[in-house]
Amino acid sequence: MANLFIVAAPSGCGKTSLVKALIEKTDHLRVSISHTTRRSRPGEENGKNYFFVSKDKFDVIKNSNGFIESAKVFDNYYGSAKQTVQDLLDQNQDVILEIDWQGARQVKQSFAEAIGIFILPPSISALKERLTNRGQDDQSIIDRRMQDAVNEMQHFDEFDYLVINDDFDTALNDLSNIVKSQRLILKQQTQQHQDLLKELI
Repeated sequence: MANLFIVAAPSGCGKTSLVKALIEKTDHLRVSISHTTRRSRPGEENGKNYFFVSKDKFDVIKNSNGFIESAKVFDNYYGSAKQTVQDLLDQNQDVILEIDWQGARQVKQSFAEAIGIFILPPSISALKERLTNRGQDDQSIIDRRMQDAVNEMQHFDEFDYLVINDDFDTALNDLSNIVKSQRLILKQQTQQHQDLLKELI
């Protein structure tokens, strides 16, 4: 009865930092590590941040129907392996997929009960400032990321929850509350406390 959460956001909205902090403070919650064809960034580790693979290897997995979702983002390919996700769910671990809105649509086809969370910036100017301050990209890439962000944000209404990352701690608390609330719904509680319910009723 583990939950599958989809967390999506435009680049620069703090998604990765929020999810990392959420994992650290929440038991039985794991991030599904995605495969990608992009090069690793400084400090990233294969098998920890992503599985960094060649385009040929990525195609082999995709063509064998091994991804529950895959997408091309900024000229690179990303995909979430079915087996990775299912193994975690079978271990009764709640799972987070950090993907975009296109991937979320694909996941919903296989996991209709997946819970979608979309993170937005407090303003366009704040988003641009965050992208610039990261110091990872030149101006042309920042401009492209801004344009893509505007397009991505139009799909916010395809998700179940909306979190505004204006203040980090507030946004983190919102995410934590979403996870807790899903664990308290009737179906989850009935499964977890079936022995107690038999005794009481």
